[in-house]
Formats: sequence, structure tokens, C-alpha cells
Amino acid sequence: MSVLPIRRFGDPALRQRASETEQVTEIHRRLIEDMIETMRQAPGVGLAGPQVGVLERIFVWEVDERHGAVVNPVIVERSAETVEEEEGCLSLPGLYYPVERSVRVVVEGRDQDGAPLRLEAHDLLARVCQHEIDHLDGVLFIDHLREDLRKEALGRLRDEALGIPATVPQQPPPEETF
Repeated sequence: MSVLPIRRFGDPALRQRASETEQVTEIHRRLIEDMIETMRQAPGVGLAGPQVGVLERIFVWEVDERHGAVVNPVIVERSAETVEEEEGCLSLPGLYYPVERSVRVVVEGRDQDGAPLRLEAHDLLARVCQHEIDHLDGVLFIDHLREDLRKEALGRLRDEALGIPATVPQQPPPEETF
């Protein structure tokens, strides 16, 4: 297994819609293993293909000692109940902001062997699934922020790119980053 470089904000791969995976091959299975290792080393609880420069609809996750991969994920059910909680992103290190997400989702796709998969996700796992599927659509968590928070986040990213030290201290990171 290899640890892959994680693409950061500004990389065009993060804003492109990933393509459907026609067939899950041995190459995909190795990629999934590498993505899981990369996610763990980062450390994070989710990682999508575009975050490692692979524009295919694949993401991996690890929550509460369980882990898995979903190829060609589609959210087929979503609870009306939502909750706003802090999110971070491995591609936007150091930024943590409140994002509203559904408490429960059902995701269908394929597993790492290409078999049909139905994942009923609640709470943190539901948040991870929504965050990673957003990545597959070229959407970042900062796109879900209120306008004032989005401007603040983009300002921090701009300052970081220019090497300007942060003037507003960021809150400590939550336990999990996607």
C-alpha cells in the first residue's frame, strides 16, 4: 500500500465532476487500499478520488472501527431531519466550519469487488457520505457555508496561499476530518 498525495484547494481536480467507473478492476482495488491508507495517515474519516487526483466516482470511509469503499455512489434516500456540525476537509487543512447535513442517508453503489452495495448511514457516517459525494461532484464543504463564513474561509485560503499568517485564530479541529 502507498500513501498518496492529497490535492489541496486550488487544484482543478477538486472542482471537476468525477466520471462513473465502468467496471471495478484490480487497479481500482489497489487504489481503494491506497486511499484507505492515505485517509488513515492524514488522519481523516473519508477520502474521495478527486482528492488524490483520480477523477472517478470512488470514495472510502472509516467510522467507529468500520471502513469501506463505495464506487459510483448515489444518495437514494435522505432524511428531512438535518443537523449543523463542524466539518473539516483534508484538501482544505486547518479550516473547520459548521455545515448543515441530513442526519440519515441511504447510499447505493458498488463495493470494491464490484458487487451491489446499499449503505444505510446515520450521524457521522451520513455526514461523511454527503461530504465525499460532494467531492465527486466538484463541490467543497465551504460551498455550503453562509456567505459571511464562506468569505472568511476563502480569505484564509487566499492568505495561506500568499504566506500571510492567520490573523483570526481558527477553532480547534473536530475529531474527524474528511
